[in-house]
Amino acid sequence: MTLGAVADIHGNFEALAGAMRRHPDVTLWICVGDLASRTGAYPTPPAPLYWIKGNNEDFDRIAEFESGEDSISNLHYIPNGTAARVGPVTVAGLGGTFAPTWFDTPASALPHKPRDDKRRHFVQEEVAALKQLAAAGKAVDILMTHEAARPFILVDEPVAGARPRRRDAGKPAINDVLATLQPRLHLCGHHHRFVTTTREGVPSVCIDRINRSYLLIDATTLEYEKIDQPE
Repeated sequence: MTLGAVADIHGNFEALAGAMRRHPDVTLWICVGDLASRTGAYPTPPAPLYWIKGNNEDFDRIAEFESGEDSISNLHYIPNGTAARVGPVTVAGLGGTFAPTWFDTPASALPHKPRDDKRRHFVQEEVAALKQLAAAGKAVDILMTHEAARPFILVDEPVAGARPRRRDAGKPAINDVLATLQPRLHLCGHHHRFVTTTREGVPSVCIDRINRSYLLIDATTLEYEKIDQPE
């Protein structure tokens, strides 16, 4: 069996549906966040899609998905700190971004104002919940996070007369989860580029935006293939 994996849809539902229809034999898909359009719309995908939140979502709508007040056919949300069975594999999620000033706040207490919704972040209690899965002996095949583990080096655009600034955009909290949970594969997005590496002994893949590429993953071996979108 083969799984599809996508990232950073940002409302490009046509590219998402195109990838799914290109592979009719792939009956299950996963997404590492930033699914919504700028207006907060969500797709009705042609195949089941299991996803975690990014930092660009409609968080009121996500709350309704979590509570069961709203649902969309073929769209399955994985809340932070939980794991879901996706066909033959167990997938755990830690969506959103890291903010040190909000990390110790309970998820239920994150403030949400128009254009400044702190629910876009993940928090310590959600990290602890994932680590508890390992303590309880639950094996996780794939960990999906929105952000990357450290190191994840980005080079900023050069300024005239100065060297380009290199910075590490990875988040140690994700390394912590990887080290404890030891999934067979780690997937992330957020940075809009395809990068493969190993973090905490775990193969780690940053998936590019859906308009450029996506992954096909063997559900048994978790070996993956990058598929470029047609031009």
